[in-house]
Amino acid sequence: MIEEIVKPLLKWYDENARILPWREEPTPYRVWVSEIMLQQTRVEAVKPYFQRFIGELPDVQALAECPEEKLMKLWEGLGYYNRVRNMQTAARTVVCEYEGVLPASYEELLSLKGIGNYTAGAIASIAYQIPVPAVDGNVLRVLTRLWGDDSDILKDKTKKAMGRRVMEFMPEDRPGDFNQALIELGATVCVPNGQPLCDQCPWDTVCKAYKEDLIDQLPVKTPKKARRIEHKTVFLLECGEQVAIHKRGDKGLLAGLWEFPNEDKKMDAEDIKEWMAEHHMEDAKTKAAGKGKHIFSHVEWHMEGVRISLKTPIQSENYVWVLKKELENTYALPSAFEIFRKIL
Repeated sequence: MIEEIVKPLLKWYDENARILPWREEPTPYRVWVSEIMLQQTRVEAVKPYFQRFIGELPDVQALAECPEEKLMKLWEGLGYYNRVRNMQTAARTVVCEYEGVLPASYEELLSLKGIGNYTAGAIASIAYQIPVPAVDGNVLRVLTRLWGDDSDILKDKTKKAMGRRVMEFMPEDRPGDFNQALIELGATVCVPNGQPLCDQCPWDTVCKAYKEDLIDQLPVKTPKKARRIEHKTVFLLECGEQVAIHKRGDKGLLAGLWEFPNEDKKMDAEDIKEWMAEHHMEDAKTKAAGKGKHIFSHVEWHMEGVRISLKTPIQSENYVWVLKKELENTYALPSAFEIFRKIL
């Protein structure tokens, strides 16, 4: 097993590992930040976010003390904002209970808010060289193809079973490199979309899916439910260099973030006219402000924008008037509304 699997994989990793900012100095904090950012986000997209985040919040203490608006602004565009909220909650726990240093224990890492099995395994193995598995989607794809395993990879029992099997040949002297090599292989060779680059794989002689022509059948995943489509009309209320924004509620999708005022429906010209009358904007000038689509995991927003130019700001408890330039450096606006921010 070591000769067939471990040595070829580590040799391949030593020769092919990508140069990534979090690998240059794999401290527990940097590994943690990178792994949370990389959830649901491409590596290339994460790089500049990671550099900026670490530059502003270089350690656990800084993260624990960061004001919410600044934290949200640093995360703006990465999505899944509860990830960074959970990180701050965990950071405060680490400051209070572990003197500001992430614990060198898989079980204790797992007890922190927002850290699951995979992230705990990644931090423990990469930063502390503890031999524990770190099984993510890339690893599941690689291993099910390696072993010709048709278990449903979306089921927890499959992930746990794969973790146990990995431990059978986890090298105690290089657990972090081994886990990263598995992830790297899945990201760059045994790729998630399209044909894998089997001719570049260190396991081409032992991979059951390759030898038995099962590549297209593995991994097995339960089909996802179709996303729900929601229509929105987004209002860009502007007065000179000011624009109105609204803060979303504390719960639900994009909780606590700023957005442009909007209605949860597609509105025609008459609907818009009535909306403006209700909000005392009868004399304002309007024009179309583009269309946008944003895809979340379970819902898809189809948005149409309306630009409304006002002579004086309408006072409302629902809006806050801010300078347009403040949308760039102060207020965190979800990427769903980016198309409309560009119009301003």
